[in-house]
Amino acid sequence: MSGENSEYREGSLEAPTRHDIEWRSQEYFEEADFAQELERVFDICAGCRRCVSLCNAFPTLFDLIDESPTLEVDGVDKEDFPKVIDQCYLCDLCYMTKCPYVPPHEWNVDFPHLMLRGKALKFKKSGASIRDRLLTSTDAIGKLVSIPVVADIVNSANDSRMMRKTVQSAFGIHPSAPLPKFHSDTVRKRLTGSKPIISGEVDRIGLFVTCYGNRNAPHLVEDMISIFDHNEVAVELFCNERCCGMPKFELGDFSSVERLKDANVPLLAELACQGMRLTAPVPSCVLMYRQELPLMFPDDEGVRIVSNAFVDPFEFLMKRHQDGKLKTQFKSGLGKVAYHAPCHQRVQNIGLKTKQILELVPDTEVIVLERCTGHDGTYAIKQENFEFAQKICRPVVNRIREEDVDYYVSDCPLAGGLIQHNLGDDKLAASVFELLKRAYGL
Repeated sequence: MSGENSEYREGSLEAPTRHDIEWRSQEYFEEADFAQELERVFDICAGCRRCVSLCNAFPTLFDLIDESPTLEVDGVDKEDFPKVIDQCYLCDLCYMTKCPYVPPHEWNVDFPHLMLRGKALKFKKSGASIRDRLLTSTDAIGKLVSIPVVADIVNSANDSRMMRKTVQSAFGIHPSAPLPKFHSDTVRKRLTGSKPIISGEVDRIGLFVTCYGNRNAPHLVEDMISIFDHNEVAVELFCNERCCGMPKFELGDFSSVERLKDANVPLLAELACQGMRLTAPVPSCVLMYRQELPLMFPDDEGVRIVSNAFVDPFEFLMKRHQDGKLKTQFKSGLGKVAYHAPCHQRVQNIGLKTKQILELVPDTEVIVLERCTGHDGTYAIKQENFEFAQKICRPVVNRIREEDVDYYVSDCPLAGGLIQHNLGDDKLAASVFELLKRAYGL
């Protein structure tokens, strides 16, 4: 092997690296430059096709190519390229698990962030539909729908086939897609006046409750806090939080992401500067602070501080176990558990920490499901995407059926809900924290 080839091979084996998202530059929004880069990357993907089973973006691209007159990217009508962009929901799995051409490879392929650029261009040029603006405005919708009477009406409407058909016609939300419940008794109301454990030698962690945890899954946050309390970790709630910005990020609405960042980061940085690690119950929110905001705002010191402090909750608990501080006096086993590792957790490159924690429980077998369910926040509930999401989710559902498990669970509550929607049983655990509470006998 020549010296030149040796250097090339060594470089290709390096860990993937991410470039900053240059959304403030004029070039980022130049359509001709974007179209040229889009065609370049599509041509590379067409010659590889390793990612065909990940989501519907790649089959859409390859079908366009295979049905073109030339059977190459140059034969595809450029007006059809947005069809590919619309099918990418930024799970990042192609970048982190499949693509051999990501940087530092000289071909410098970052498919999801190229699709993100396309979404940002579309948003800047024509904005977004009323439906997409509403679905990504989690703070505004949550505040309205969590009003006691309104919450009951919305939850009843979501369970009504007739009302769902009306919503489908008006907003393009699929009538069969599972929708989250809204709670007027939010987790912040439930925890008002509660104080963290301070007596004795304890660790502290700052909790970003998330808009979903606050209004849609308060039990998830309560169970999470119970596990931390049981392990003598003082949980301090982040006050006055806004959405992490992931829904607006996926829409390409970067100005809204910046406003949310400006509201959240200074207060989160205060907790981090007190020596606390920070965490959240939803992997997408953790990923937003660990990866996406630092790439969007590389010169923001507050963002850097918060990013360095943020951890996945099970990453934190596993570190505690390695330090001999995690309580392992479990009172009962959990049997056979199918654990779905969500995309936005997998791409954090922390390993299967949730699985490792579950395996500390005696008489527990963990079956790991490392496939996307296709939910991605709002993707799966849209009229035009629901059937694609069902197809993506099917291998996960089939594996659970084959294994005949006692429980199945996902760190992403939305993914777990879509799995249960397809299985139609009562084996879904609300969270891994709920399972750990059962094992501890709490």
